[in-house]
Amino acid sequence: MPAAIATTTMTTTMTKPPDASLIRLLAWLSPAFPTGAYAYSHGLEWAVEAGDISSESSLQSWLADVLAHGAARSDAILLRHAHRATRFEELAAIAELAAAMAPSGERQAETLAQGNAFASAARVWGPSLLEGLAGRIAYPVAVGAIAAAHGIAEDPACGGFLQAFTANLVSAAVRLVPLGQTAGLRVLAALEPIVLGLAAETASASLDDLGGACFRSDIAAMRHETQYTRLFRS
Repeated sequence: MPAAIATTTMTTTMTKPPDASLIRLLAWLSPAFPTGAYAYSHGLEWAVEAGDISSESSLQSWLADVLAHGAARSDAILLRHAHRATRFEELAAIAELAAAMAPSGERQAETLAQGNAFASAARVWGPSLLEGLAGRIAYPVAVGAIAAAHGIAEDPACGGFLQAFTANLVSAAVRLVPLGQTAGLRVLAALEPIVLGLAAETASASLDDLGGACFRSDIAAMRHETQYTRLFRS
């Protein structure tokens, strides 16, 4: 008798292709997007010189504090409220608040320069409520408003922004300490729960919840202004 022939039934799982909103978010938060983020260390350069950051573990602790208690938390709140703004006057008030909250000249220059660059570069995709705010657009406000204008949901925009912020500072530290690329990736992976937790926590935050208690990071930003040797703009 002929041998039995076993047949295998192949099943194909149909998946929904990514839509334009995901593609745009990935493009806008990529290190290749021309915001100039690579030129800013958010005070890390002074922290390395002062000895606050000298290893993988100290970098992880520093960034965990910046995320949970520092500028990253306020930026996430500002991004969410900029995303929800439906009138120019409302968005303008949020943008002015974001610019005024910076604790130092360099920190303000950092957020405004990146925000203006982001708004200018993203304009090729079309207009948003940011038109008319020339020169006073903080980075999280720009991301929030432009994401809303192009149908990118608030939660992924906030999570993506926080992850890009963290990755940029890890990249700066890899060059400054210096650390190996693998050590930097371990830090980035270890900070994922904090990034996700912060994104979730800020979903219900009001503008009255803005503020932080990351004083050493703020001092680092101030001290960097007069640091003798500098590779970064902040």
